Amino acid sequence: MSVPHTSPPTDTHCPYCALQCGMALRPAADGADGRPVLEVAERPGFPVNEGALCGKGRTAAELLAPGARLTRPLVRRAASGELEPAGWDEALDLVAGALARTRRTHGPDAVGVFGGGGLTNEKAYALGKFARVVLGTSQIDYNGRFCMSSAAAAGTRAFGVDRGLPFPLADVARTDCAVLVGSNLAETMPPALRRLSELRENGGTLIVVDPRRTRTAEQADLHLAPRPGTDLALALGLLHLVVAEDALDSGYIEARTTGWPEARSAAMAHWPELVERVTGVPVPELRRAAALFAGARHAMVLTARGTEQHAKGTDTVGAWINLCLATGRPGRPYSGFGTLTGQGNGQGGREHGQKADQLPGGRRLDDPAARAHVARVWGVDPASLPGPGRSAYELLDELGRGVRTLLLAGSNPVVSAPRAAHVEQRLRSLDFLAVCDVVLSESARLADVVLPVAQWAEETGTTTNLEGRVLLRRKAVDPPPGVRTDLQVLAGLAERLGGRRGFPTDPEEVFEELRRASAGGPADYSGIGYRRIAEEDGVFWPCPERPAADTPHPGTPRLFRERFATPDGRARFVPVTHRPAAEEPDARHPLLLTTGRVLSQYQSGAQTRRVGALNAAAPGPFVELHPRLARELGVRDGDALAVVSRRGRAVAPARVTRAIRPDTVFMPFHWGGEGRANSVTNPALDPDSRMPEFKVCAVRVERAERDSAGGGAPGTAETGTAGAGRSEGPAGTVGTNGATAQAR
Repeated sequence: MSVPHTSPPTDTHCPYCALQCGMALRPAADGADGRPVLEVAERPGFPVNEGALCGKGRTAAELLAPGARLTRPLVRRAASGELEPAGWDEALDLVAGALARTRRTHGPDAVGVFGGGGLTNEKAYALGKFARVVLGTSQIDYNGRFCMSSAAAAGTRAFGVDRGLPFPLADVARTDCAVLVGSNLAETMPPALRRLSELRENGGTLIVVDPRRTRTAEQADLHLAPRPGTDLALALGLLHLVVAEDALDSGYIEARTTGWPEARSAAMAHWPELVERVTGVPVPELRRAAALFAGARHAMVLTARGTEQHAKGTDTVGAWINLCLATGRPGRPYSGFGTLTGQGNGQGGREHGQKADQLPGGRRLDDPAARAHVARVWGVDPASLPGPGRSAYELLDELGRGVRTLLLAGSNPVVSAPRAAHVEQRLRSLDFLAVCDVVLSESARLADVVLPVAQWAEETGTTTNLEGRVLLRRKAVDPPPGVRTDLQVLAGLAERLGGRRGFPTDPEEVFEELRRASAGGPADYSGIGYRRIAEEDGVFWPCPERPAADTPHPGTPRLFRERFATPDGRARFVPVTHRPAAEEPDARHPLLLTTGRVLSQYQSGAQTRRVGALNAAAPGPFVELHPRLARELGVRDGDALAVVSRRGRAVAPARVTRAIRPDTVFMPFHWGGEGRANSVTNPALDPDSRMPEFKVCAVRVERAERDSAGGGAPGTAETGTAGAGRSEGPAGTVGTNGATAQAR
């Protein structure tokens, strides 16, 4: 039955980035399928975006149209080799049978689960529980490993807890100096740019660190453009100058930290002239940046993927944290260190169990006390829980060998993983691949079974935004007939595999269990419930339950005011030193490639390339290069260029601009096909976070004849027959249609 047009709007949140901007959905018309057509309206009262929405958010409701997504399960038929429509019972029977068969024949760790940073807290929690309790496998990780795992590792190492921003985003506007490292907010999180504008209107200073002169860098008072892969040296050089100029906060260091002598010694080995040679940033700019930061009453450093997605990302973030600690910033008003989480539920998605080494509540999987607590909630023996498994890329690299059957939920590694052609080959080598998604992605096209699942406005659930604010996405419309929620899928599989209890399909019931499982952990949600989230427009964790108290815990918008989350309450300096990128240029590959996002696309494009206006604004990949390099190659705007690394080749038109360094080229990563940037990127891993080195690799650039459109708008989501099948063509040829997002 259609919802009358007079129905009140449904308050909810955007399906895209980690701002989780508040919006409302209201019925605008009756759809041909009997479901209401929804339109997006502003919610000025939500404090993160105060009504502001980017183009992606404003057009988000277009994704709810039946033609934009899958509406029936698909099963690969032996006779045709193609994906064809099937019923739910058949599809679930096939998936459960494959999981059971592989487990029985090869052991539980031959079954893998790969999740996504866009899954709600309830779905991430249920997926981790399903892997460990029903399947008994340690082989579960998720694409959030590719997002901010280095910042998480560094934050835990220094502060004892992993929360992206330890303060509300609004605090950014009230600081005196903000250093934004490796973030292009103007294109990745446009509504957040207003906080930087307010900062400058209030008399504050903005320093942007980025090898490209992005739209965000154009807003800066000072733009530092280091050579890609050298941010660690830059941060250490700034700390050296702070020490040399006696701009330390010695009282803070003495009272609130440990490890300063060792960190100081490491930083002093990075003198300004050396840092200039390594980074390309002139010494006067280094001195100005250090003076602006150290001299400000309130100051903060905010990092993002540009400085984190490196094989030394944890140490690089650690160096920025050391700079903040040495100047007495963390825990003080309008000051400190934070990281700008990227994916929609990038924060909550890693807190509750789909990460290879983590249990709900941000607990360590190898901690006996944590295992005992969660096992009690789950009603199992702690000894039955598997130990930590492989990280995301290591899990993908093992497909078809140790891991024979994979359940993939809300992720598209064929586009989003480094060394993507190799990952595609590994997916093809599986005995069985099952994919749960909204659309037919490049990865789903390789599946044996595709399960169509509900999306953001078709189900209720919680997410946790970049501030650590737990939010409620509300259901506004029923999913199309033939579509089920991820919770219903997991319940159906669990029942077929003998786990009849413990997998409810009601999200609030799942959240109530999540609360109990998180109680006492670093990310404690036990004092948070659906009703409270709705009444308060979000609650900041940690928020423990107070059973005997007169008033509930207020939540924790600002961390570290009195102590850090370490055993002794002190923050830890960690000594780090600069080292080269995992892959440096040579005669054959003399340039550096860095990758990132553009304004009108999101992740690998499942949603945005199905929206006409967004796709028209950014219809395909490109190679950004400096005019000097263009002259050397004899190319002009629009000429086809091949970017070639030791792993692969990507082809896209040239975009000549002075906004990039002459030794560097840039590609966005939203597309598959021949323009797939991740065909080229390096899977070298950070030793602590296991983050791949997406942001820098050695390449050469040469003129090329383009074979196809190099990406672009996805095709029909329903049939799955064109170009489908694991037997089709060589690896690297799939992907001009149906791309999905790294997190849906």
